[in-house]
Amino acid sequence: MTLKQIEGSHGVAEAIALCRPEVICAYPISPQTHIVEGLGEMVKAGELRAEFLNVESEFAAMSVAIGSSAAGARTYTATASQGLLFMVEAVYNASGLGLPIVMTVANRAIGAPINIWNDHSDSMSQRDCGWIQLFAETNQEAMDLHIQAFKLAEELSLPVMVCMDGFILTHAYERLDVPTQEQVDRYLPPFEPRQVLDPAQPVSIGAMVGPEAFTEVRYLAHAKQLQALDRIPELSAEFNAIFGRDSGGLVRPYRTEGAETVVIALGSVLGTIKDVVDEMQDAGHKIGVLGITSFRPFPLEAINKALQGAKRVVVLEKCFAVGVGGIVATNVRMALDGTGQEVRTVVAGLGGRAITMSSLNQLFLDAMAGKLEALTFLDLHRGVVDRVLERERQIRRSGPIAESVLRDVGTVASNIA
Repeated sequence: MTLKQIEGSHGVAEAIALCRPEVICAYPISPQTHIVEGLGEMVKAGELRAEFLNVESEFAAMSVAIGSSAAGARTYTATASQGLLFMVEAVYNASGLGLPIVMTVANRAIGAPINIWNDHSDSMSQRDCGWIQLFAETNQEAMDLHIQAFKLAEELSLPVMVCMDGFILTHAYERLDVPTQEQVDRYLPPFEPRQVLDPAQPVSIGAMVGPEAFTEVRYLAHAKQLQALDRIPELSAEFNAIFGRDSGGLVRPYRTEGAETVVIALGSVLGTIKDVVDEMQDAGHKIGVLGITSFRPFPLEAINKALQGAKRVVVLEKCFAVGVGGIVATNVRMALDGTGQEVRTVVAGLGGRAITMSSLNQLFLDAMAGKLEALTFLDLHRGVVDRVLERERQIRRSGPIAESVLRDVGTVASNIA
């Protein structure tokens, strides 16, 4: 291995190149652009033998990926935010056809209003599309998960999204342990597709399926995801044996032994939560962290087991279902069905809002004191919200909500100043 001080996106690009992709479909959208740019530079320089296809849209990127994967090529693409939404029809087709495409989702908010910063709205919107979804906490884990993703996808013939926080990880420079080609080749065998378009053995891929068989086809997609629940930990162990690094798996507990309060989260915010938990444990509080790496398939049994000793669970998530509440928390409650354990949802970091250690510290103290409501929005400017709602009650033409909030935030800021 080689230690490099490198941007997260470029680290991921190097990891993907080591997996020897044969087709790379690229349409740039921040914050994933540096990944495909890096791969394009490697192809142009002759360092990577692959077809690098510049397409006209994200829909085209996934459509080309479907074609190349069906033809038997190891295929990769990347997207974010509105780009993921633009390719949704093809995203569903890729999973429905059982094609082992690997795609990076550099997590970014979905508009409107326009916002390019990080939260998990994009990948969460596709939680039921049939793709495996793996979330990286660090750039090192993002590199490692991509290598594991190709092996997982190709063994099960299922597509895999590797989700990494946009800008927070993609544009951060840090020291990364870059594997050697020999290590990756030992771990990831040459691609042998489970299904392929072959003129010598013609088959139909993507045929019409009526009511007489559609339920069974969809159930088999579910069954494959359940197979992934067994295979993901095994692939993580195999990775550790070759690369000497514990990475991946279904869930990752941190200081949960003896913890009465456990905080659950996905992605890079886990690092900040761990720092707060360290301080609180030093002060005598019984609190721990459970990171979820595999969001789809959702590891119900693993989460149930990891939370057996907890009296209360706080799920901190960077997305929510409008009109309902927490998305991850709803799945956690399924894992804890019948246990009677208290689950509280905290929505934080939307549109890139900072999640600070001081806010988390107070949040966790409130949770331990039983003061948290079922749904909490961390650092919500309640006064701004109330003013907009009151204005709408009083004035028929109260204007666009986003512009009203911006105006009121500016007023608040000037008053503070």
